[in-house]
Amino acid sequence: MSFSVGSLVRARGREWVVLPESQPDFLVVRPLGGTDAEVAGIDTTLESVDPASFALPDPNRLGDFQSCRMLRDAIRLGFRSSAGPFRSFGKIAVEPRPYQLVPLLMALKLDPVRLLIADDVGIGKTVEALLIARELLDRAEVQRLSVLCPPHLAEQWRDELRDKFHIEAELVLSSTARRLDRVCGNRSVFDVFPYTIVSLDYIKGEARRDDFIRACPEFVIVDEAHTCTASGQPGRGSTRQQRHEVVKALSQNPDRHLLLVTATPHSGNEEGFRSLLGLLDDDFANLPADLSGDQNRRQRERLAKFFVQRRRGDIRHYLESDTAFPDRLEQEQTYKLGASDYHKLFDRLLSYAREVVQESEGMSRVRQRVRWWAALALLRALASSPAAAAATLRSKLQAISAESPDEVDEISRPLVFDDDSDDSSDTPDVVAGADIADLADDESEAARERKRLLDMARAADKLQGDGDPKLAGIVPIVKKLVAEGSRPILFCRFIATAEYLADQLRQRLPKGVTVIAVTGQIPPSEREQRIQELRDLDKYVLVCTDCLSEGINLQHLFDSVIHYDLSWNPTRHEQREGRVDRFGQPKPEVKVLTWYGVDNQIDGVVLEVLIRKHKAIRKALGVSIPVPTTSNAVLEALYEGLLLRRKDSQQQLLPFSDDDEFQPMTTEFNNEWQNAADREKKSRSLFAQHTIKPDEVAQEVAQIQAAIGGATDVESFVTSSVKAYRGVVSQKQGRSAFDLTESPRSVRESLGNNLKFEARFELPVSDHELYLSRTHPITEGLAAYVMDSALDASTAGDGPVPAARCGVIRTKAVSTRTTLLLIRLRYHIITTHGDEVSPLLAEDTQLVGFRSAPASAQWLTREEAESLLLAQPDDNVTDDVARNFIQKVIDDFDHLKSHLNATAEAHGKELLAAHQRVRTAANRRGIKYSIEPQLPPDVLGLYVYLP
Repeated sequence: MSFSVGSLVRARGREWVVLPESQPDFLVVRPLGGTDAEVAGIDTTLESVDPASFALPDPNRLGDFQSCRMLRDAIRLGFRSSAGPFRSFGKIAVEPRPYQLVPLLMALKLDPVRLLIADDVGIGKTVEALLIARELLDRAEVQRLSVLCPPHLAEQWRDELRDKFHIEAELVLSSTARRLDRVCGNRSVFDVFPYTIVSLDYIKGEARRDDFIRACPEFVIVDEAHTCTASGQPGRGSTRQQRHEVVKALSQNPDRHLLLVTATPHSGNEEGFRSLLGLLDDDFANLPADLSGDQNRRQRERLAKFFVQRRRGDIRHYLESDTAFPDRLEQEQTYKLGASDYHKLFDRLLSYAREVVQESEGMSRVRQRVRWWAALALLRALASSPAAAAATLRSKLQAISAESPDEVDEISRPLVFDDDSDDSSDTPDVVAGADIADLADDESEAARERKRLLDMARAADKLQGDGDPKLAGIVPIVKKLVAEGSRPILFCRFIATAEYLADQLRQRLPKGVTVIAVTGQIPPSEREQRIQELRDLDKYVLVCTDCLSEGINLQHLFDSVIHYDLSWNPTRHEQREGRVDRFGQPKPEVKVLTWYGVDNQIDGVVLEVLIRKHKAIRKALGVSIPVPTTSNAVLEALYEGLLLRRKDSQQQLLPFSDDDEFQPMTTEFNNEWQNAADREKKSRSLFAQHTIKPDEVAQEVAQIQAAIGGATDVESFVTSSVKAYRGVVSQKQGRSAFDLTESPRSVRESLGNNLKFEARFELPVSDHELYLSRTHPITEGLAAYVMDSALDASTAGDGPVPAARCGVIRTKAVSTRTTLLLIRLRYHIITTHGDEVSPLLAEDTQLVGFRSAPASAQWLTREEAESLLLAQPDDNVTDDVARNFIQKVIDDFDHLKSHLNATAEAHGKELLAAHQRVRTAANRRGIKYSIEPQLPPDVLGLYVYLP
């Protein structure tokens, strides 16, 4: 005998629900009222399987007035194949914010799905992308998934997929390649593993790239997509271009679904932005730079279907649902070199740098560039710390063997400036080196030059610690932050500075404060591990380089950022701050401190030209605008003119904007940046997301909550059920504390013996609080226990049965005898695409009520039936009277069957309409949906209300 998806069967002494993975001779089944952890397989050629029906409630197992609501919530929260417009929402461990549904609704209107998700930092783009992936997987439209990302973000993506979306993905990185080769043998890893997280920099190699393009899954997410634009800048971009070619090749498959995820789609480069759009559709690469005006309306409208970009201000109060983003408290604080030995070394090294540059006149262009970068690298390190200065003086310039000026620049630029690196997805944090003694004309001159460098390095060594005004000034600031309960991150430019600063802070901060350093020398997996080790500590400080400035989520452990070293790219400051200033930050405020030297000319140039201008634009526009690509040229010119070409080492550099020599250049640069901001403002107004209307989102939110319950339903169920099982619940400032010490043993065991815990039912949560979503093991365990004890007397164990399947109360809420039925509806949704048929299971509950006796039933509206859940008892009903009323309904139940079947069929049509409504694009592919209700519906509960 064959069984359809969703039908009830009896085997092994219990009832089961048949799942979509079943085959003719092999059933995949879930226990009736059970969880996905209890799914089993039954070989029908070896075991007996019979059709089953769901028995009506037993009048001898009566409950109180709360039974119906508790049982309904337990059943609804236990659904994984939920009803409603989306197939996936019953299976995810996160409740999306309403604004996060917008990209999902946009995606479901496209076929194939091609979408650029460019929401602001910290809004939740990862969740938005994975909602789309999970939905298409659960609709059986795709079977495989790959996430392309920088290697240092791979484990974070794996955790998000596993913890929030219950998808186990395999990491495909250089560090896992050997193991995967052993596992897969001659087969491609992408043929063996359906879900993969792939390092772009690993897969871009020619041999690996060809295999990936051949076997790539049909659904691809590209994280940090701005690093995959076509390089339009001379002398740059070999690695970036390789990344672009991989993604471009993937986009050429017309059936492939492609999500591009980035908070900085422009990156200051209009040509790069166009190449990014071209990955969505080849025609977008040739769009005009200015899309305003009626003549471009159609192009704007078409692009808006593929592009979503929102600021925090756009979604903070979306659909009357407040999203708790923290407020950012920013300040600048300064230190002085004064008349210290550090100032003397500063002048000494500055004089040396000037000498290196000025003596290059008349040399070859290669030597001029080598000496220029050596001088600039020394200045950069000097502004960072004496440790970085010493390391730079002792290290050969990495570009010293380069054979052309372009090669010198290509090697040195990412090591000195902070623009996007092409050679690695990880931000370089090693020193560039300043030792160019090998360029000397003879050995004796080289020896003298090297001795001079070593003498200066030793002088820098002596200043470490007490001789460092920058360090001395930051220590009391960090002490104060820690004393106030803050957990700060100090960002440094160089490994040498980070390790030096961490060591000094360990010596100078109070006992009990843990200080760790994380730099690019540590593999990405160990970085995460080192940070997570802080979770159980109370007071701690993180010192790191910019290897942690992009993509890593640190808001659960940290709440303050100190820019110990100024970045020469202000977008990097925004990225650093975005590690803690994002959705999920439990603190209402985050603190940001910019730390610089008032008499440090190097900091002064960056602060005046870049940092303050960037903040002013962000404040005016509400979003950061990447610095124009000419910024490096401007900085080079300023440093060369103001520091390295002038003779007066004591010349005060600030303000230099009025300097006749440089005022035109800085004015032109500021105008270019402001024009970019103006273009961005116009673009955001043009592409404000109008393709999805708020009322459309509101409709789907309401249907989701009706089908599977929301955070308030989870809170109500968990709280009431814990109390019903003799647990203690106390609440304070939105946090709930649970104590199940006195609960029955069977209840404690169902929760994994979690006896005492603190929790919240909405994000954000702090370190020691649980986020109880509907799929959290505690919620899931309680729901399963309540269902099992209600549906099967043998599983009730030693505890009470607060969610009984039947009950009778007297209440003023009714004027005549009224019966409420809690029914479970099971549907077989069939997706047909050509010859391919994919079955899906959808489950739902519904309250159905009627007045009078079954033979003369007057049916209630859905709203009237729902309102009875709130009815309070006003008088007692004896057990004998209650059993009598329940038995009368059971005896005349045949009169109700036709209406219940009609209700199931009508609800099935609503479900099919909702399923099709959100996936309008499926019709264009010839995908057809049909639905088969599994009749009769199960009567889970029967409750009589007497006047």
